[in-house]
Amino acid sequence: MKHLLFYFFLFFITISYSQQLENVDFTKVEAQLSFDVDSSKVHGVVDYYFKALQSVDSIFVDAIGMDFENVTLKGKKISFKNDGKKLIVYSNFKADKTYHLSFNYTAKPNKALYFVGWKNEAPNQIWTQGQGKYTSNWLPSLDDTNDKIEFDLSITFNNDYEVVSNGVLVDKEIGEENTTWFFDMKEPMSSYLVALVVGKYRIYKETSNSGIPLDMYYYPQDSLKVEPTYRYSKQMFDFLENEIGVAYPWQNYKQIPVHDFLYAGMENTSATIFSDAFMVDSIAFVDKNYVNVNAHELAHQWFGDYITAKRGEDHWLQEGFATYYALLAERDVFGENYYYWRLYEYAQELMDQNRSGTSTSLLNPKSSSVTFYKRGAWSLHALREEVGDEAFKKAVKNYLEAHPFSIVETNDFISEVEKTSGKDLTEFVNTWLIQVDFPMDKALESLMQSAYIQEYEMVDCELATSKCDYYLTAPISDEAKLKVISQIPERVTSESFDTSLKGRQAIAQNVDNIPLGMKDEYESLLKDNSYLTMESALFHLWINFPENREVYLDQTREIIGLSDKNVRQLWLALALSTPSYEPEIKESLLNELISYSSPKYGFEVRITAFNYLNSLGIYNEQVFVNLVEASKHNNWQFMKYAKSMLGDLSKNPDYQKTILKLQNSN
Repeated sequence: MKHLLFYFFLFFITISYSQQLENVDFTKVEAQLSFDVDSSKVHGVVDYYFKALQSVDSIFVDAIGMDFENVTLKGKKISFKNDGKKLIVYSNFKADKTYHLSFNYTAKPNKALYFVGWKNEAPNQIWTQGQGKYTSNWLPSLDDTNDKIEFDLSITFNNDYEVVSNGVLVDKEIGEENTTWFFDMKEPMSSYLVALVVGKYRIYKETSNSGIPLDMYYYPQDSLKVEPTYRYSKQMFDFLENEIGVAYPWQNYKQIPVHDFLYAGMENTSATIFSDAFMVDSIAFVDKNYVNVNAHELAHQWFGDYITAKRGEDHWLQEGFATYYALLAERDVFGENYYYWRLYEYAQELMDQNRSGTSTSLLNPKSSSVTFYKRGAWSLHALREEVGDEAFKKAVKNYLEAHPFSIVETNDFISEVEKTSGKDLTEFVNTWLIQVDFPMDKALESLMQSAYIQEYEMVDCELATSKCDYYLTAPISDEAKLKVISQIPERVTSESFDTSLKGRQAIAQNVDNIPLGMKDEYESLLKDNSYLTMESALFHLWINFPENREVYLDQTREIIGLSDKNVRQLWLALALSTPSYEPEIKESLLNELISYSSPKYGFEVRITAFNYLNSLGIYNEQVFVNLVEASKHNNWQFMKYAKSMLGDLSKNPDYQKTILKLQNSN
């Protein structure tokens, strides 16, 4: 029987729809929102429009910890229950009848909507992150991702701020103090994709070849970061529309950076929110850029937003597709070698899972991100090789067009590929989707079609040392050169510096002991257009040549570096550790380093600052205050880091005094 194992697997892990979806079709939400930043509350007036599919005596919307007033149905007050998790409305709902539910609510969200900066030094912002089933913490909505609804939001806030939400801004009403912004979505979406941002921004505008407005937001002080941050945005948008074969499904596309975001980015429908740590200048672009995140969240506008996975076991239909199409967009920008190199890196991570015994089926809803994202992308790459470009692209187009603004499962896609290719994909499905271990042998067979990967595998100074001196100066790829330098840093010579920017970065990061004869060449690394190179070179030169420390510090004192201020913070730590260097300003340097641990800065900056302060043994009251504040941060990874450090310092008497002082002040 065709796909017997596949169907059995899906049957075994299938979960049923909620009864709500079978009984009620919610079609539209109109929400009028305002915020009290002092109390971190959101106030709203919400109108829900829905059709009863069956005759029922109640319907509900998910609402976590909210208060409700003026609950009406068709303009008349109605019986309702608020159990702290849902607003349940009781009436004699008739099949095939349409209804209008309205209510006022107030919420103080514990998650999903964040008031950033209003009570500390961080930039004043409000932003959302609803992925999962979290939007119901700030907006009464439907947690079930299978329920697609049109959301139209109007948001009132102070005139000094910009407001961004899903859809097109259709109107603004400007008052003496506040402005109301009206946003219109023409098509339905899952509630986890509803988003808003409030902050101080400017907008860089472009238009796609198909006429879609592309709005790229930035902080007023970051005008020089706009081009490198959003580099290739329009090119990738145009590429994906053409490659996918289905027009971008929304009215416009916006990208908004925010402070202390929980993840790299989030593909809210027509309005991607991303971490402002990706706002970079032209030098930082070499070391860390937004291109991959940019492409990934954009691809989600089709795979995740336009069509949404029905169940957890179909999650790869979102993340695997977004990862794969982002890689295709990057290939269009950076070339074929880049594409195969990233696939090689993905394969190594997946093989590590095999070795550690943590691999899982791609259809396991509890799989890791590495599996959903990178094995998902690999499966699509392998499938395209299996059936050919024409059949693959036609299948993707048919698959999207067959389920517009709807929900999908794995077999919806596989069936389309079988139709266009005329192939039975049972073996493919079993190997790439169901099998627990990643099929590394098949992946290597595919990778070895690339001469670039062949060269990388061939160049190995742990196995064949006779050619290694040649490899150090040979015209081989950056990745192969980095591999050689990391394996034999002690054999790097002055001639090795005559290489690419990435090759020189590898020297800076791997050559710890600098021979006197290479000093001049190594010092030249401080002038490279790479903040990572500058950071490593400064540290190693400071260690190796104590007599020149003041020279190196003078040379690099104006360099800030990446978004985490990597060069500047290293410079401060080294300057503080050099007794003879400008002793009259030591206190101001120390205060600057401590300031980077404060809430004014993003958590990436703060982690770097705390690490340096810890290594220098600097624990004054302000450091402890900042660390305690960090232990309550909305980013769970940073919060965990801060709690761990506090645990290590719990026996420090200065810490105990600070905690006692804080407790008494409260």
